[in-house]
Amino acid sequence: MNRRTPVRLAALATVTALLTSGCGVLSGGLRDVELPGGADLGDDPYELTIEFTDVVDLVPQSLVKVADVPVGTVRDIAVGPDWTAEVTVLVNGDVALPPDARARVRTTSLLGEKFVELLAPENAAPGRIADGATIPLLRTGRAAEVEEVLGALSLLLNGGGIAQIRTIANELNQALTGNETEIRALLDDLDVLVGALDDRKSEITRALDEINRLSGTLEDRREQISTVLADLSPGLRELEDQRGKLVDLLQSLDRLSGVATDVVNRSRDDVVADLEALRPILAKLVEAGPDLVDSLPLLPTFPFTDGSVEAFAGDYANLYVKADLDLSHVLENLARSGQPFPGPDGLPGLLPPTSQLLGPLLGPTSPSLPDFPLLGEGDLLPLPGEVEPQETSGSPVPPEERTSEDEPEDEDGGLLGGLFGGGR
Repeated sequence: MNRRTPVRLAALATVTALLTSGCGVLSGGLRDVELPGGADLGDDPYELTIEFTDVVDLVPQSLVKVADVPVGTVRDIAVGPDWTAEVTVLVNGDVALPPDARARVRTTSLLGEKFVELLAPENAAPGRIADGATIPLLRTGRAAEVEEVLGALSLLLNGGGIAQIRTIANELNQALTGNETEIRALLDDLDVLVGALDDRKSEITRALDEINRLSGTLEDRREQISTVLADLSPGLRELEDQRGKLVDLLQSLDRLSGVATDVVNRSRDDVVADLEALRPILAKLVEAGPDLVDSLPLLPTFPFTDGSVEAFAGDYANLYVKADLDLSHVLENLARSGQPFPGPDGLPGLLPPTSQLLGPLLGPTSPSLPDFPLLGEGDLLPLPGEVEPQETSGSPVPPEERTSEDEPEDEDGGLLGGLFGGGR
């Protein structure tokens, strides 16, 4: 047996042991091995989940940068339930990001590796993003790839659009040649138009907002609008059936309008004169406006006003009368009436004694006081303007047989003429 055989066996056993122990260390593959020169995660890193629609060739252990400074690493890349890429990253705990932070996948150079860039928006929300937070698809994206840029450039250079651009340029040159003045005026008018639109951009924005609100209202009432349109069909058919009559009606209205216009033109002067004559009447009505309003309620109740309702109670009415009598006029009218006093003794014979007349007012009188007539005994003094009664041969002359000599000298309405307006 060769002496080198035990040495070879020992070396083989050593390599086998190392490989066996290394399998436990690299159970997750080489991607679990931290690359030298990576980002410093610090003592207390926090974890974020970022959703991407496409991460191209991003791999775990890629860098996470803020302002081109490495602050973390990509820990895992998985496919989400909605077929989006979910990238789990670890970020240094000393790096403060806002709650609405954004993320995108970029390339270090044309042929460099991919990394995740974290950035804050211009108007970032106050506060700090929490550990375990998720950055949704709305705030993620990726930069254009070199392959995409070169492919678009190849399409343009290989006849994809050069010929069309040349044709457009030639046509523009032919259209602009000789029309510089008109084009300059057109540009000036366009500048004025754009300026006017810019001055009214708030109104335009408000109009668009109102149109948007109207569209939303119409969308909410789509069923009602459909019902209305469906109900309009019978009405439209009826209008179609009555089309001839509607045309005749419009023609008749046209003829009527012509006649009415002629009548108005002919009677214009008279109408203007009538309106001028009504002006003073209307002016007086305006001046008497308050009184007219107060007097209108009296018209339906004339001659009794609303206040007289309280005066009537059943078959009687309460009445307050204030009478102002002048005794001299009363006596004068009594004397001038020309009527003889009834009774043999005239007026004194008709009056009761003073005790009967004044008893209710003065109470019981003393028995020792004699009764005396109210107007005294004996001859009475003549009243002012008294007319001596004339002797007649018989009965009074009937009114129809009287002559001018039989009539009284002055007709003042009789005994109560002065009370009712016949005297002075």
